[in-house]
Amino acid sequence: MLAEKYPLETQNILAKYPPDQKRSAVMPLLYLAQRESGYVTKAAMQDIAALCEMSVTEVASIVGFYSLYYDKPAGKYRVQVCTDLPCALRGADEFLSKLCENLGIKVGETTPDGLVTVEAVMCLAGCDKAPMFQTQSSEGITYHENQTIESALEVIDAWRQQEKQA
Repeated sequence: MLAEKYPLETQNILAKYPPDQKRSAVMPLLYLAQRESGYVTKAAMQDIAALCEMSVTEVASIVGFYSLYYDKPAGKYRVQVCTDLPCALRGADEFLSKLCENLGIKVGETTPDGLVTVEAVMCLAGCDKAPMFQTQSSEGITYHENQTIESALEVIDAWRQQEKQA
């Protein structure tokens, strides 16, 4: 159970909200549950639903709606390429396609080494700097703007070098 695994953190999150507003704690609790393995397990969704006095379906719908929450495992790094209309007009679709081609995967897949999952997302608030992507990892979120295939592959190659040294 989440509260047993992270008692202090869970208590601190819930303490920020009035008792009749426990639902407001759902997003920070999801982030906490996802921190260790990179995704929110079904068991964690059940725990969060109980803690927030919500249905599991409501919790799962939040996980499904927001691009910062996941319900299945993926690579250590999530490369999320913005493909909404303004970014597409600046070449985001072609960038995404060529990036996946260079990595030997399709959108939504993970590289064979388990390091990178490439995803298409909507609106990262950097339309004027497209093509762009954000990366999510255990270190947090990082934006990579005005990208080319070469610059994106350099970022991924740097991650691979870090992995070899670790």
